[in-house]
Amino acid sequence: MASPFTDFALMSDLSQEGGKIVLLVMDGLGGLPRTPGGRTELETARTPNLDRLAAAGSLGLSVPVRPGVEPGSGPAHLSLFGYDPLRYLIGRGVLEALGIGFALQPNDLAARGNFATVDGDGFITDRRAGRIPTEACIRLTAKLREASAGLFDDCELFVEPVQEHRFVFVLRGEGLGGELTDTDPLAVGRKPLPVRDESGSGAGARAAELVNRWVAHARRTLADEPRANSLNLRGLAQDPGLPQFGDIYGMRAGAIAVYPMYRGVASLVGMEAIRFEGERPRDEIDALAGAWNSYDFFFVHIKKTDSYGEDGDFDGKVAEIEAVDEQIPRIEALGPGALIVTGDHSTPAVLGSHSWHPVPTLLWSPRAMPDAGGQFGERACAAGQLGVFHATTLIPQAMAHAGRLKRFGA
Repeated sequence: MASPFTDFALMSDLSQEGGKIVLLVMDGLGGLPRTPGGRTELETARTPNLDRLAAAGSLGLSVPVRPGVEPGSGPAHLSLFGYDPLRYLIGRGVLEALGIGFALQPNDLAARGNFATVDGDGFITDRRAGRIPTEACIRLTAKLREASAGLFDDCELFVEPVQEHRFVFVLRGEGLGGELTDTDPLAVGRKPLPVRDESGSGAGARAAELVNRWVAHARRTLADEPRANSLNLRGLAQDPGLPQFGDIYGMRAGAIAVYPMYRGVASLVGMEAIRFEGERPRDEIDALAGAWNSYDFFFVHIKKTDSYGEDGDFDGKVAEIEAVDEQIPRIEALGPGALIVTGDHSTPAVLGSHSWHPVPTLLWSPRAMPDAGGQFGERACAAGQLGVFHATTLIPQAMAHAGRLKRFGA
């Protein structure tokens, strides 16, 4: 695998005007066969439009973090935007808060919350509380805000709904910090974990104590709920302040995403959220077409491929890939200088979770050197000319194909 990462100073020096770029991310795109020798979700899907682009473009497999490392969604997306996720560490809570437009302050400590279901002994039976509807999430966060009023004398706390079982928890006060662990054990049949500080700092110890106090109070408040009778927190962190996408690449970037967390990671690097109605791929491409003249770079995020993978729904993931394929001609009609189709990570339905497998990637451009294959799938990508590469190098390659990089040197 090629090892160099994107040099931000070099990109800034070489950037120039050129064609528009679309980064189409089907979350959790990579998969595995259901049976030995069978086809993955992507290989099973009927994708005539993506296959046509594959025959005219370049294929490869991208590695989000490092070979063999299973990535979270935040680091995987930062990697796609060109940021080495081992250098730029972002807590998921920050992404979730920014995704709903919460105005984080420098001292704020944010977490992504998940409502959950526990049995009478406190063991988790459903980490997502059956994916309760967003209306229930709104009611439950209001219940928690009311019950938590006045809990702390020297800190403010905020509990805001996101979508389905997800919410944002923010603790605002002086002297908060540290390296805080999650309460979610990431498995059913286990009890939630306490928040611990791994920094050894006074700020971390104080933050852990306050968060644990609130979590215990919140769980008592939810105990009478039929489904969402508990909760967990993940990604407790503060906004680190990142180099901005526009300054690095010289492109004004817009983000189209249904789920707030992905608007959050885009916002963190300086992309502007493009608001739209609807939740289907066609609605997102409607938004792309409507904003086409306003931006140089578009990040379009499809969530359901990952959701079906996590739920173990092979056929549902196949159907969502096919729904995206139907929209490809509409993207082509807009005339992009380069189109990337990939995922942030793999989420095989047979595993029901994120995995470490490299991600199938297609780079199409009028300037592309066509690959020999004619199908967009894992095995075709493994034989593609892009090879196995680090995801951070994707945007520079797309910029070159779109004519957005000047020559280096005389």
